Amino acid sequence: MTTSLLPVILSGGSGSRLWPLSREQYPKQLLPLVGGESMLQLTVCRLDGLPGIQPPLLVCNENHRFAVAEQLRQEGKQGQIVLEPLGRNTAPALTLAALLARRDDADPVMVVMPADHVILDEPRFREAVACAVTLAESGQAVTFGIAPDAPETGYGYIQVGEAVAAPGRAFVLSRFVEKPNRATAESYLDSGDYLWNSGIFVMKASVWLDALAQCRPDILEACRASVSAAKSDGDFVRVANDAFADCPSDSIDYAVMERLNQGIAGLPQGVVIPLDTGWSDVGSWDSLWNVLSKDEAGNTTRGDVLLEGCTNTLAFAQNRLVSCVGVTDLIVVETDDAILIAQHDAAQDVKKIVDRLKASQPVLTQLHRKVHRPWGWFDGVDAGQRFQVKRIVVKPGAQLSLQMHHHRAEHWIVVSGTARVTRGDEVFLVSENESTYIPLGVTHRLENPGKLSLEMIEVQSGSYLGEDDIVRFEDTYGR
Repeated sequence: MTTSLLPVILSGGSGSRLWPLSREQYPKQLLPLVGGESMLQLTVCRLDGLPGIQPPLLVCNENHRFAVAEQLRQEGKQGQIVLEPLGRNTAPALTLAALLARRDDADPVMVVMPADHVILDEPRFREAVACAVTLAESGQAVTFGIAPDAPETGYGYIQVGEAVAAPGRAFVLSRFVEKPNRATAESYLDSGDYLWNSGIFVMKASVWLDALAQCRPDILEACRASVSAAKSDGDFVRVANDAFADCPSDSIDYAVMERLNQGIAGLPQGVVIPLDTGWSDVGSWDSLWNVLSKDEAGNTTRGDVLLEGCTNTLAFAQNRLVSCVGVTDLIVVETDDAILIAQHDAAQDVKKIVDRLKASQPVLTQLHRKVHRPWGWFDGVDAGQRFQVKRIVVKPGAQLSLQMHHHRAEHWIVVSGTARVTRGDEVFLVSENESTYIPLGVTHRLENPGKLSLEMIEVQSGSYLGEDDIVRFEDTYGR
């Protein structure tokens, strides 16, 4: 009988380490950093071809739900999307997934993968997962360790124990160790007994829940209460906010994995499988540079970039020409509202800039100028005293909410496509090169009844132009 295999994808993240390309509302897993598809999309498809594979179960921040759903749709995938009302680290996220997986007495083997990792050799990764599934079927808790090639101080480590009987290389998980200092990391590398902690796990749903009941019953109780009162909303599963807010925050490692093989009765055996598949957690611009293809001088570029006499340089341009002359070991990232310039060895300090911006200019850490919505997107083209200009694109067949604003009026100019406009009691069409006006305080709705995208320019004017000046009366997307 084929084992039921459930991909569990953890899609959290604050969008700070790859700023300015990554933001709180659009973190790195939603970005196409290593190819044409986003890291989330690559993760969703990573196990394709393995026998017994089920539709994926994703756990994500509620604020990212529409972007996650749209990226799933683009891949032709269907699956459950579990919405966390607030972050509580990876142990509660996995517990929500395991509880949902156990409904109807099912007990699949879960392959737990962060959505923001890069794995270059995916066939080899699937071979390692197949080995892990065999071990997990017998009740063991499996993780993967990355063969280190440098004394990295930014990763946790796993000490490898004796070999275990398995169809492939697998070892007893001796212990987890925290991120070491440089000297300790060098000793780990020299010993050959340590692997980087990948954060990828394989085990039965029941094995996780039983281990958690023994190690962290408080987390299990809060998650059970959250799931018992959960509501389904299309592709989304909304857990109970109050119950989940009471859940302690903890990681999979701290909650359970670090306690395995420590002589505690009733816990499963922890096993680690070494992985050599071109893995990276893309925790900084420097680590992204490491996994991207480069020219003979070690340079990698994206967008409209000119390099002259440069070495080991990463340059990403989103909107403008970026030119670099004679620079070495430099990171240059241009977006429509911010530019980052950093040395490779200081890439981890980008988070310090983000922390400062949160206090002074928080919008630059939260959103791009281009903001994705379930109906399409808008781009803040210009703004000034009492006015704001946006470029708006509405997908075919999509509509915005029926809404009203207390503090602003809006002028709409259709550039391409046809808009169906509700304005008070009126419903009418606005075609290319035509415009209409929405007075302050009037109920209105914008729809795209056509088969092509609707593109328009919106000019807002009024005393307050914030996105929170919206009173919604009807909304297709449950906001």
